[in-house]
Amino acid sequence: MAGNSASPGVSVTSRVLALLGAFDSAHRSLTLSQLAQRAGLPLATAHRLVAELVAWGALVRQPAGDYVIGRRLWDLGLLAPVQSGLRELAAPFLQDLYGATLDTVQLAIRDGDKALYLDRISGHASVPVVSAVGARLPLHATGVGKVLLAHAPEKVQADVLANLTRITPYTITQPERLREQLRVVRREGFAVTTEEMSLGACSVAVPILVRDGTVAGALGIVVARLSGERPSVLAALQVAAQGIGRSISGMPSAQ
Repeated sequence: MAGNSASPGVSVTSRVLALLGAFDSAHRSLTLSQLAQRAGLPLATAHRLVAELVAWGALVRQPAGDYVIGRRLWDLGLLAPVQSGLRELAAPFLQDLYGATLDTVQLAIRDGDKALYLDRISGHASVPVVSAVGARLPLHATGVGKVLLAHAPEKVQADVLANLTRITPYTITQPERLREQLRVVRREGFAVTTEEMSLGACSVAVPILVRDGTVAGALGIVVARLSGERPSVLAALQVAAQGIGRSISGMPSAQ
């Protein structure tokens, strides 16, 4: 009966997906009323469906009463080809890269106009890092994002350049300035950021190229500053990215 008060013609599946879609990198924990509001559902409908999601393991109710994504959804997500393919192939190279630098290492692909983070190993230094596995961050403000944007279709670049949101005082919001940076990224083979996504954090990133020149993803390192260590960080990144690219190209299904 509660479901009858929702918009007519909306299926139960759509309502469940709306509840799950209410979570994102900025909303990892939500109360029942927040879930209902973000999903556009009556509170009674949300309460009934959330209870079923908790019973199945898709959501977990915290002691304080709010809800977070459950382990069962995480396990399912790991079965997606984008996770089980590139992420597994890249894992040993990320471990080697982390072992050589002890800095935060990130693996990302482009998902529309965002950088989707497939993996991350946190470094020892206390550098503010906002990325997390599964997070989607702006292409224009992150090292891996700039690499992916530089090799994105023109339509994607135009859409991103038309909506450059300022995140810190150092975020580049001038389209022509960013366009020139993207040209440099394509020419020199790497991207850098300086406190553009979070204050106190800089990054270097390189593309992961497969045999036909396609960019399969981006590999990045986050550090507190770039001034004397950029050459060594860049060299370590390039070696790791080349190894990942060779592994992808050597797969029977690689194009």
